[in-house]
Amino acid sequence: MGPRDTLLAGFAKQLGHPRGRAGQAVVRLLNNVNRGPVTGAVDALEIRRGETALDLGFGGGLGLDLLLRSTEGGTVHGAEISETALARARRAFPKNLAAGRLVLHQAGMAELPLDTGTIDAALTVNTVYFVPDLAPAFAEVARVLTGGGRFVVGIGDPAMMREMPFTSHGFRLRPPEEIEKALADAGLELRRHDRLGDGPRAFHLLVAGR
Repeated sequence: MGPRDTLLAGFAKQLGHPRGRAGQAVVRLLNNVNRGPVTGAVDALEIRRGETALDLGFGGGLGLDLLLRSTEGGTVHGAEISETALARARRAFPKNLAAGRLVLHQAGMAELPLDTGTIDAALTVNTVYFVPDLAPAFAEVARVLTGGGRFVVGIGDPAMMREMPFTSHGFRLRPPEEIEKALADAGLELRRHDRLGDGPRAFHLLVAGR
C-alpha cells in the first residue's frame, strides 16, 4: 500500500471509529459535512414535545443538539462506540447531562442498553457503511422503539460515494433497496423515501416506523 492509500485508509478508519487526536479533528469535521443530512433526518422524524429520541452514532454531536432543541420536555439518548466522540459530547452538553435530558451510552447499534419500547424517534446518519450485518442492528432498533415509533436512516447515494477515494477502504456501500429490505425484515415499515438535494445522486433518507 502506497502513502496515498495509507492516508486514505487511515481517514476511512477514523470515520468509522474516531480515536485520539486525529479522531478529535474528524468529529469536528463530521458536524460540518453532515449538517444538511442530520438536519433533514431530525426534521423527517417530526418529533413532538416530550418525546424520547435516540441518535445512533452521533459523531460530532450535531444530532444531539438538534434533538435536544426538538424534544422540549423530553429525553435524548446518544449511542456511540467512539470514546473520543463521547468525550466531546460530555464537554458540549454538561447542563443537559446533569439535568437528565441527555443520556450517553458507549454502545453499538446492535447492543443498545435501553429498555424495550422506550424510544419514540431514532436516527442514524452515515453510519451503516460501518455495520457488518444490518439484521441484528435493525432488530435492536425495532426492539427499543415504541409502538408508532419512527426510525430514519440516512445514507449517501452509493454511486456518488464510490467516487470518493476513501470509501474503497472498508466502507459497505449498500443500495437503498438493500437497506429497505433489512428494515422490513426487522419489522419496520418504510413510510417514505426522501431525497436531499437534486439529481439522481441526492442523499437518501429512509423513514420507517413500527
